[in-house]
Amino acid sequence: MTLVRWNPFRNMSVLQDQMNRLFDDTLNTWPTEAGTSDWAPVADIYETENDLVLETDLPGIDAKQIDVRVENNVLTIRGERPFEAKVVRENFHRVERSYGTFSRSFTLATAVDSEKIQANYKNGVLSITLPKAEQAKPKRIQISATAA
Repeated sequence: MTLVRWNPFRNMSVLQDQMNRLFDDTLNTWPTEAGTSDWAPVADIYETENDLVLETDLPGIDAKQIDVRVENNVLTIRGERPFEAKVVRENFHRVERSYGTFSRSFTLATAVDSEKIQANYKNGVLSITLPKAEQAKPKRIQISATAA
């Protein structure tokens, strides 16, 4: 039988992270006077041999209202999903979707060729392909063997 010394503070960091997330989520979705709030769309970022790819869900937003920029190796996406009250506000039972302005910035860990960046918006998903700069691409080094 193994004895484990009890430490009441062992899980405090987990509790603190959960509390921080709870307060962040609550404050980020706190409605403003207009009934909207700033929000941050979720994003997936992955890397292939030649590209960094970012995909983010932006349903209900006109592509013309999305601003994508790369500056000093930071990718920034900005836009707004306006709250269009098709129904009198008092008649809503629940409003769970996020509305208002958003801005997300991502520091790119790899240098990219900003002249070749492509953005595609389809079915509410924004996909940004950021080709790696030549110096950032992996290079295979040929090993020469000599007879001993």
